[in-house]
Amino acid sequence: MKKSIQLLLFVFLAFACKSETKPPETTSPNVLFIAVDDLRPELGIYGNPIVKSPNIDQLAIEGSFFRRHYVQVPTCGASRYSLMTGLRPRKRIHIDNRVFYREMANQDEKEQPESFVHHLKRNGYTTVGIGKLSHSVDGLVYGYEEEPSNVKEMPHSWDRFVFNPGKWKTGWNAFFAYANGENRQSLKGQVKPYESTEVLDEGYPDGLILKSALEELNKLKAQQKPFFLGVGFFKPHLPFNAPKKHWDLYDSSTIPIAPDPFIPQNVHPESIGKMGEFYNYKLSDEKPTLDQSVSDEYARKLIHGYYASISYIDHLIGQLLAELKSLDLDKNTMVVLWGDHGWHLGNDRKWGKHSLFERSLKSALIVKLPGLNHASKEINTIVETVDLYPTLLDFCGIGQPYELDGKSLVELIKTGKSNHENRAIGFWKNGISIRTGPYRLTKFFREEEPTIELYDHLLDPEENINIAFDHQKIVDSLIPVLEQATPEFYFK
Repeated sequence: MKKSIQLLLFVFLAFACKSETKPPETTSPNVLFIAVDDLRPELGIYGNPIVKSPNIDQLAIEGSFFRRHYVQVPTCGASRYSLMTGLRPRKRIHIDNRVFYREMANQDEKEQPESFVHHLKRNGYTTVGIGKLSHSVDGLVYGYEEEPSNVKEMPHSWDRFVFNPGKWKTGWNAFFAYANGENRQSLKGQVKPYESTEVLDEGYPDGLILKSALEELNKLKAQQKPFFLGVGFFKPHLPFNAPKKHWDLYDSSTIPIAPDPFIPQNVHPESIGKMGEFYNYKLSDEKPTLDQSVSDEYARKLIHGYYASISYIDHLIGQLLAELKSLDLDKNTMVVLWGDHGWHLGNDRKWGKHSLFERSLKSALIVKLPGLNHASKEINTIVETVDLYPTLLDFCGIGQPYELDGKSLVELIKTGKSNHENRAIGFWKNGISIRTGPYRLTKFFREEEPTIELYDHLLDPEENINIAFDHQKIVDSLIPVLEQATPEFYFK
């Protein structure tokens, strides 16, 4: 009798324990976010037959790549601020590289998160940043020639921020680094805008960024929480410096130059803007101006440097993605590769960004969602950088903390369909531009005429002729949309 009671009690307890056991919760996806500075869509997957970018191309093949992705502002800091906040510019400081310092640094933590990274952190993610993700390359506020401060650009977003400046000693020195340990600042600008040297990957700072990223991936693998790992590579930002093995992938004589090395017709030179960034390299073989383009030979050398820099970063990204896979993290990690804006490689007689032309506002965007057969590999819908904030939250199953300006791209990736308006808005200095399917309309708030520019991308994809004078009906149809998106500061 006693044994029967014991047996019944054992069975009861067994069932009781089983009933209290909860099914395992679905693991939240990790995020690997790769930012590449000045990366216009100049890659093999985007149709460039010269550029060697096999690793980024493979990521695009496994995921989705956006042929028409546009940033909000064609400058590093402001573009990244729109990325982090999911908002288009509302104040003049929002189109300035100092925006993180003015709007985020030294701020107390508020109910509204300072960034999507902050929001992920609040929702259980370990957040780690490496390299250039906001404006400063080490996440700290200080001038190019100053010692690093302890003021964080994004004070509430990161569980840890990692940057190894190596022999260059500070973040900004590393950003403008040359292989011998010097930098643009230390040499007072007496440098060329390119360099090819027999060094290993870590002979330039991007190699050190990769090394830190691999170390952090292994640390994150060992934890039980989902993670956001942001990795910000420097190249192909000026100077176009890369290990010689990447330069050797190209023959300068076979590299095509820009098909439009002239100022567009019916356009004031003010629309092209300055090239001050390029002029900081005082030993440049030639100095382009709006009156005189560089020689074809020098244009090829500069483009060669840009392409070599892309191949260098592609090589590093390949190692990063291989490590993600070797750690068996790829099956539950969303991967995003984003270029913070484009760059004129002699297009419109310009060497640089900082304009409202297609070449400055259009950049690379690739998204790979784990465990998903991407219905659309190549996406031609017009999307914007502000769409990334809601996309990340959507896929991670986290609600939006406030009304964002963008829309999630998840449904577009999954089905090829979405409710996107198929237009993008760009802002710079005294102008605002809207890109629709067939057109780009730009309006400037200035004295120099013309202040309205219209380009027909079906007939003129290089934006060589402003046709606003002869197509008033098209202008009139787009102006109300543009005006609705124009912030008040343009009218002050």
